[in-house]
Amino acid sequence: MLHRATRLIPKKTFASAGKYFSRSYHVDGGKLHEVVIVSFARTPIGCLGGALSTVPGVQLQSTAIKAAVSKAGIQNSEVTEALIGNVISAGVGQAPARQAAKLAGLNDETVCTTINKVCASGMKAVMYGAQSIMLGQHNTVVAGGFESMSNVPYYLEKARSGYRLGHGQLVDGLLKDGLTDSFDNHHMGMCAEHCAKHHSISRKEQDEYAIEAYKRTALATEKGWFREEIVDVTVSQGKTTTVVKEDEEFKKTNFDKIPSLKPVFTPEGTVTAANASKLNDGAAALVLMSRKRAHELGLKPVARILGWGDAEQRPIEFPTAPAKAIPVALRSAGVNQKDIDYWEINEAFSVVALANSKLLGIDLSKLNVFGGGVSLGHPIGCSGARIIGTLISVLNTKGGKLGVASICNGGGGASAIVIEKL
Repeated sequence: MLHRATRLIPKKTFASAGKYFSRSYHVDGGKLHEVVIVSFARTPIGCLGGALSTVPGVQLQSTAIKAAVSKAGIQNSEVTEALIGNVISAGVGQAPARQAAKLAGLNDETVCTTINKVCASGMKAVMYGAQSIMLGQHNTVVAGGFESMSNVPYYLEKARSGYRLGHGQLVDGLLKDGLTDSFDNHHMGMCAEHCAKHHSISRKEQDEYAIEAYKRTALATEKGWFREEIVDVTVSQGKTTTVVKEDEEFKKTNFDKIPSLKPVFTPEGTVTAANASKLNDGAAALVLMSRKRAHELGLKPVARILGWGDAEQRPIEFPTAPAKAIPVALRSAGVNQKDIDYWEINEAFSVVALANSKLLGIDLSKLNVFGGGVSLGHPIGCSGARIIGTLISVLNTKGGKLGVASICNGGGGASAIVIEKL
């Protein structure tokens, strides 16, 4: 088929285009570039309507980018590409990644792209950034993601064509574009209920997991294990200025009430407001670089990206998609599962972590050891990047060498990445 197709194109077309083809696939010495993480920064994670709710999402992202570039010890001009995840862009304004890059002071020449892979957006941004560097297209890339779930607007869907008769309805953009399965038109929590039933995971197990997650986050905060990754956010309202320094969600929990909470999605269900992730505001950013470039600049990378992978299955089964994506990432990295020291699997719901650990045989004491989406919160466009950075913090704090981060996403998918602490 290729032979037939080429015969239809004049030879001179290939002659003139040849230099572009060779340039696109040329890699120094015929080898792909190693990709390292030079720095990571994130904002605190705020509650819905909480401490960060008045800050636009792109401003949160620009704050994370500024901090990551500063921690890397490089000039803004060194960054030639910015890849930023964001799920619900309605009302954010044109080109969210570009907005964040400009607000952060990156150059006008920086190539910017916004990525939407639902909850995996921030991680997919990192994966695309790594690909860009491996192929020699860029030396230094900022990758990350953000979400200000507090600022997602309501939609008036028929307002453009007009309402001729009857009542209109406001549609919650947060539910419509962030939290509703597009295929069965139900809340993602129904998928979590399906997962719990299919894998025989009880309400008690989920509640116990959630309580442990809150305790882990409280301990990590108390010990200062998040301080290396969090950048303060200054919030100004009129004459009042507040500096937000810590994550907000974990402080709002009453353990005594967790067992008595009513299920959210079905009367006989197991998923509650306590054992599910929360609705949040936050942003994260990583500076990625070729190892060669980092050496030229005299920088000390914090981690190396060894491999990554994606997987898909039925939309209702999205909670266990990490169990398919993780083996793909491990094969890509050439690493055995038994060699992994610590794991991050995003807690869209407690049952996600429990089901995937069950399927893969992961020791819960090695999983989400600083807490996760249940206790920290889950700003959906941010979390994929956030868990990579937190995994680096875990490896540094706990003395591990190899780690895997994975995150499921609506539609039945998941992404996973393997890193090595340097």
